[in-house]
Amino acid sequence: MSFLNSVLKMFVGDKSKKDIKLIQPIVTKIKEHEQQLAQLSLDELRAKTTQFKSRITEACKEVNAKIDALQQEAESISDIERKEDIYQEIDKLRDEEYEISEGVLFEILPEAFAVVKETAKRFTNNTELNVTATPYDRELSGIHDYVTLDGDNAIWQNSWDAAGKQVTWDMIHYDVQLIGGITMHQGKIAEMQTGEGKTLVATLSVYLNALPGKGVHLVTVNDYLAKRDSAWMAPIFQFHGLTIDCIDYHQPNSEARRKAYMADITYGTNNEFGFDYLRDNMSHSPNDLVQRPHNYAIVDEVDSVLVDDARTPLIISGPIPQGDLHEFNELKPKVADIVQKQRQYLTGVLAEAKKLIKDGETKEGGFLLLRVYRGLPKNKALIKFLSQEGIKQLLQKTENFYMQDNNREMHKVDAELLFVIEEKNNQIDLTDKGIEYLSVGSNDKEFFVMPDIGGEIAQIEAQGLEKDKEIELKEQLFNEFQVKSERIHTMNQLLKAYTLFVKDVEYVVMDNKVKIVDEQTGRIMDGRRYSDGLHQAIEAKENVKIEDATQTFATITLQNYFRMYRKLSGMTGTAITEAGELWEIYNLDVIEIPTN
Repeated sequence: MSFLNSVLKMFVGDKSKKDIKLIQPIVTKIKEHEQQLAQLSLDELRAKTTQFKSRITEACKEVNAKIDALQQEAESISDIERKEDIYQEIDKLRDEEYEISEGVLFEILPEAFAVVKETAKRFTNNTELNVTATPYDRELSGIHDYVTLDGDNAIWQNSWDAAGKQVTWDMIHYDVQLIGGITMHQGKIAEMQTGEGKTLVATLSVYLNALPGKGVHLVTVNDYLAKRDSAWMAPIFQFHGLTIDCIDYHQPNSEARRKAYMADITYGTNNEFGFDYLRDNMSHSPNDLVQRPHNYAIVDEVDSVLVDDARTPLIISGPIPQGDLHEFNELKPKVADIVQKQRQYLTGVLAEAKKLIKDGETKEGGFLLLRVYRGLPKNKALIKFLSQEGIKQLLQKTENFYMQDNNREMHKVDAELLFVIEEKNNQIDLTDKGIEYLSVGSNDKEFFVMPDIGGEIAQIEAQGLEKDKEIELKEQLFNEFQVKSERIHTMNQLLKAYTLFVKDVEYVVMDNKVKIVDEQTGRIMDGRRYSDGLHQAIEAKENVKIEDATQTFATITLQNYFRMYRKLSGMTGTAITEAGELWEIYNLDVIEIPTN
C-alpha cells in the first residue's frame, strides 16, 4: 500500500499538500480578522459570539417559522395520515435549515476561528481577565473558582484545575492548527503528529459548530481523556457563554447525564455515547431519553475508534430466569463427538489438499482446502498452511468461485461436512448429514428437526376435533416447537464454543469462571459475558459452573452509531493510510497536516 501511494504521488502529486494549498487562503483570512480583533476590548470580543448566533438565527428564521407552524398543526389534528405527511415535511425543512446554517458557518469560519485564537492569546498573556458579568458568569462563579465576582464585573483566572491537575493556559494556535480546525469542520480527518496540539485544534471547530445550538460531541477513547480535556478546554468556551459538560461524570439515565447532552459541547467516551443511544432505544417515554438528535461529532484517535472498535457490537443484555433448563450439559457430549468426528475427517482432507497443491493440482487442492476452511476455520494446521506464500490467495480465489451466483455451487464443498462454519458472520449450521449423525441413538429421528408449524396446525384443524382437544394438540405442538428451537439454539452455541472460541485467546478460565479477553488490548474484561447462551456454552465446554443465560435487549456497532451524525470528523496522531476502505464507509477524507 505504501509503495502504491509513493507511485501515485510521483504522477498525481501529494493529495494532502493540494488540500492544504486550498485551505491556505482561509488561514490568511483568519489572520486578517485576528489583527482586527486584537483592537477589541474583552467585552467586545465576547459580544462576537452573540453576533454569530444572531446571524445564524436570522438566516434560519423563515424556515424555523414554517417548522413551528407545522408542529402546531400536527398537535391540533387527529388525522394520522395528515400527521405523517406533516412530519415528513418537517424533516425536509430541518434538512433545509441545516444546509442554511452550514452555509453561514462557512461564511463566518475565518472570523470565528480568529475569535477562538484571540481568546487563547488573551488567556495566555493575562493572569486575570476582567469583564462585565453576565448571568452565566455569575452561575459559573458559584461552581468554579477560576471565575469570581467583583460588583458588576467578573474576573476570569488563566489557571484552573483540569481533572486533578492545575494548569495555566499557555497555548496559542499555530497555522497548522488552524489548518487542522478547517479540515475537521469540512468533515474530514486531520492526521497530525503526536505533540502537535490536537486537543487545541479541536477548540476551533467545536466552537464554530456549537454556535447553532444543536450540540457538539467530542468523542475520546477513555474516560480520563474525556474528563481531562473537557475541564482543560472548558474556560475557553465558557468565556463566550457556551455550556460544556462530560457524560462520564454522570450516571446513565440520570438527569445530570441528560443535562450534559443538552450542553452546547459534550465530551465523552465512544462506548458511553453508544450505550446511551441503546438505553434511549429501550425507553418507554420520550421524557426518559437523554440524547438529542445527532448533529456534529469530532472523534479523537479516530483510527482506534472507527477501525479497531467500530465493528465490535455494543450490547445491553440481562439474565433469563431458569437458565439451568438449557440442555448445555445434556448436549455437550454430542457436540464434542461431532466436532471430533469432523476434525478427524478434515485432518485427512487437509493432508490430501496439501499433496494436490504441491503437485500443481491447484483446482482440486483449492476445493479441498475450502472444505477444510468451511469445516474448521480455526484449525491450527490450516492456519499454519495458509501462512505459506500464495495459499491464502488460492483459498480466496476458490471461495469466490463457489460463492458466485448466490452460493449456487457451495453445496458441493459442504457435501461431506457435518456442520458448516461461516467465520466472517460467526454463524454455524448443521448439515443434513450432521443432523442424521446426531439423531443416531435417539428415539426421535427428528430430534433436531423443527416442526412445520403451519402445516401441523392445518392438519389438526382438518380433523374436526372438539375445541378443547384441538387447543390441547396445538399447545403440545407449540411446546414441541419451543423445545426444539431452544435445543437447536443451544446446539449452535455449543458448536461455536468448541470451534470458534479458543481458550487463552478469546477467553480464560480463572477462579473456576470463564472471563472474556479483549481482542484489542488483551486485557481481561471483568463482569462482561457473551450473550444469548454463548457464555453458558463455553462454561459447559470448560466444565465450570453454568450461570444463568442472558438475553440481548439492544445492540449496535459504533460503525452504525457514528453514521447517524449529520457531520462527522476526526483527528489522529498515527498513520491511517492502510484503512482507506473504512473511510469510504463514513465518507471521510484524510488530510495529513504538516508539523510546525
